[in-house]
Amino acid sequence: MSSAEGPSIDPADVARFSAQAAEWWDARGPFAPLHKFNPARLSFIRDRAAARFGRDPRVLCPFDGLSLIDIGCGGGLVAEPMRRMGFAVTAVDASSENIGTARAHAEQMGLDIAYRAATVEQMEAEGAGPFDVVLVLEIIEHVADPEAFIRACSRLVAPGGLMIVATLNRTLKSLALGKVAAEYILRWVPAGTHDWNQFIKPDEIRRMLSEEPLAIHGPFGLAYDPLSDRWSESTDADVNFMMVAERP
Repeated sequence: MSSAEGPSIDPADVARFSAQAAEWWDARGPFAPLHKFNPARLSFIRDRAAARFGRDPRVLCPFDGLSLIDIGCGGGLVAEPMRRMGFAVTAVDASSENIGTARAHAEQMGLDIAYRAATVEQMEAEGAGPFDVVLVLEIIEHVADPEAFIRACSRLVAPGGLMIVATLNRTLKSLALGKVAAEYILRWVPAGTHDWNQFIKPDEIRRMLSEEPLAIHGPFGLAYDPLSDRWSESTDADVNFMMVAERP
């Protein structure tokens, strides 16, 4: 397996996702939970970005003229709809296999997305950006050094821009639902996908970013309703949550 390298990267997690790279776009495969989860997080990103930049989310391409980077993009499940909303999208992942899958799928869809097999540290060192929107979705719980990682991500945010972080809270509820139930009972994700000890509390994200010039908002919970089989924004941030960081 070939992959990007950096101090925050966990090689074991990169290897695990690389092995599943070709299955990213199979809505019934290993990433089926992300396909169900996607509408809720896409709506969250759209609405926060529209409010921040004064755009009308009801128009066809509300974010024309704005730039976005999706860090830890996987197979492109978020990068593609962001491009369709009008963003100029750069998407990076430490796994070259994931990037290969994402790039091939985007080409099939006729979408021009700048995919890179790279780490956030590499992007920062190369002087990439800054970007109006920085997405850090379901990735911080998989890195070796969360603070170094999230601070590097934040430094890619343009003045007036925002960063959105999505992850899992380290609570007893998330141990029961986000780890044990999701992996061993419901089989939503393969066993071993997550290490509960690597889950991040909202206050820890605030602390990690305390020395960066950012205004932090949240947490905003995302909860699953088994009756409707849908995810939606919630006041319950005990399992899945999102944070918004804005640069003045």
